[in-house]
Amino acid sequence: MSPSPTPPGLQARRVSPDDLYFDDSNPRLIDHGGSQADLLATMWTNFAVEEVAISIASNGYWEYEPLVATLEEGRLVVIEGNRRLAAVKLLLSNEERTRVGATNLPHITPERRAELASLQVIDSSREDAWKYIGFKHVNGPQAWQSYSKAQYISWVHNELDVPLSKVAETIGDTHSTVQRLYRALMTLQQAEQERLWSRDDRYKQHFSFSHLYVGLNSYAGIQNYIGLDGPPADTAEPVSREKLPQLQELLLWLYGSKRDEISPVVQSQNPHLRQLDQVLQNANAVAALRGGLPLANALDVAKGDSAKLRENLISVRRLLQDTRGKVLTGYKGEQDLIEMADEILTLADSVVEDMRSFQRKRRRTRMTDP
Repeated sequence: MSPSPTPPGLQARRVSPDDLYFDDSNPRLIDHGGSQADLLATMWTNFAVEEVAISIASNGYWEYEPLVATLEEGRLVVIEGNRRLAAVKLLLSNEERTRVGATNLPHITPERRAELASLQVIDSSREDAWKYIGFKHVNGPQAWQSYSKAQYISWVHNELDVPLSKVAETIGDTHSTVQRLYRALMTLQQAEQERLWSRDDRYKQHFSFSHLYVGLNSYAGIQNYIGLDGPPADTAEPVSREKLPQLQELLLWLYGSKRDEISPVVQSQNPHLRQLDQVLQNANAVAALRGGLPLANALDVAKGDSAKLRENLISVRRLLQDTRGKVLTGYKGEQDLIEMADEILTLADSVVEDMRSFQRKRRRTRMTDP
């Protein structure tokens, strides 16, 4: 049975938005930190608060899913519903709108302002609410990004001492997603603790945690390169000390270095992550990558000349087929184009002759062998 849409057995009460605080321990906000004003600006910039605010202004606030809050250090901190709270605060305050640059939000009617004067809130502890929040955002209808999911799973497991198997069972995870997210985050944290790499030194502003998560769980070449064999283990140090240099290299290839002005070789997850996986399965290709060659060149080394020859011939044939179809409509009698076509024909004849010569030599060798 799936968890209840709200934490069971708890009654909601009405609370003024002015008395509610954003959660700086929220997995999506924890790396941003700062004051309440900073958190509001972060959510406006990064987490699509605008669409929530516009919906509330037009259709009203959805009362059937209360915010969940916990009392910490004398403040009522919202542990579920920070985006909705941000939208309400911006709709109610012209000053806050101006400060974060939300000047395009609609102005609400006096009736809507009265509706937003208090919000439905359920009081709960973080310990009691984790099952509901985990189901909703890790394996449920409003899933977070992979990095936020991993942060939350890590908190439940490491701070609340809930076994990963219990977390997976509770939120209905049947695909080992919990264990895989945890392993990827622990691998990242291990690298930072060993001072091999730092998220602050990544080349791009956006941190694509999914590159590491997918790489460690979907590609055998990447797994084997840093010594991750078998299913994810419940450990804070997934990589052996002997493989830490390879982990450092992997993170540099995935994320680059701002300090050393090194661009990552994985610019996009598809196809570069798959190509890196192929490279890491070939020692010569790895040496090429270490030597500073681009990923495409290292991939050619990994494929080998035989595979590259076949790939090139297939590509040339496809291009020639397409080119022939363009002659009737695209050729206007230009002399340079026909000269270029003649050069291509000569090269093609040379390739065919080289291949036939190789076949003749091989036949002669077979005939003379005892």
